[in-house]
Amino acid sequence: MFEKGLLANKRILVTGGGSGLGAAMGRRFVELGAELTICGRRIALLEQTATQLREEHGAKVHAVQCDLRDAVAVEMMMDIVWRDGPLDVLVNNAAATFIAQSEHLSARAADAILAPTLHGALYCTLEAGKRWIEGRHKGVVLSILSTSTITGRAFTVPSAMAKSGILAMTKSLAVEWGPKGIRTVAIAPGPFPTAGASGQLRPEGRDAGPAANNPMGRVGEHSELANLASFLISDQAGYINGEMVVQDGGAHLRSSGAEDLLQWTDAQWAAQRAARAKG
Repeated sequence: MFEKGLLANKRILVTGGGSGLGAAMGRRFVELGAELTICGRRIALLEQTATQLREEHGAKVHAVQCDLRDAVAVEMMMDIVWRDGPLDVLVNNAAATFIAQSEHLSARAADAILAPTLHGALYCTLEAGKRWIEGRHKGVVLSILSTSTITGRAFTVPSAMAKSGILAMTKSLAVEWGPKGIRTVAIAPGPFPTAGASGQLRPEGRDAGPAANNPMGRVGEHSELANLASFLISDQAGYINGEMVVQDGGAHLRSSGAEDLLQWTDAQWAAQRAARAKG
């Protein structure tokens, strides 16, 4: 689909890049010639993914442990990333979510979602942007959002709030930083199942699943998201700024994806809260 050197000489940081969609994007980036850094809290998982990508593609892949909820830790990580030269692309991919009745959310539970999802993306973006501007270096910020930014989404209110906040950041910085050579773009994926998200959002007892309710009759493939991400961060998309591209098979035009939960009983919700407490 793309020339092999599409991302040659690009230094890219993917947050939450050790698994799931983050790892899928990272794999595609190195296939297209990029130098990759992945970060997250689980260093063993990051090192495993980095080693696999090095062996498969002979690429430069670095793993850096970082708790994105900690602004100081993010600053230290960016210092490490910049040691070998400026970053070219930041992909805000790390996020957390789970389904819950909003009236039962504690402040701690809400913060467990807002801190890595909203604050982490903000901290990373500001640290990268500051360095780009000081060094007069062009850059791209790609944020992975969700269609809840359009429809809202019941029973995942902190996540919908966080993603909507990042979209506001994307649109705002497109104007503020555009003149400085920095683009901000976003993707709103629909159902692209991953082990982590499926466990949190589609526990036992939910409906037939996103494929059955999707106008395309299927869920997305990780390669499809990775290809869209590769295009948006490339120089070929140099005139796209401040936009969010929806990639969901048209699902959000039909449903926010949470309506089935309106039929859940108190017993089902109690079982879900108990399962989350054990996890």
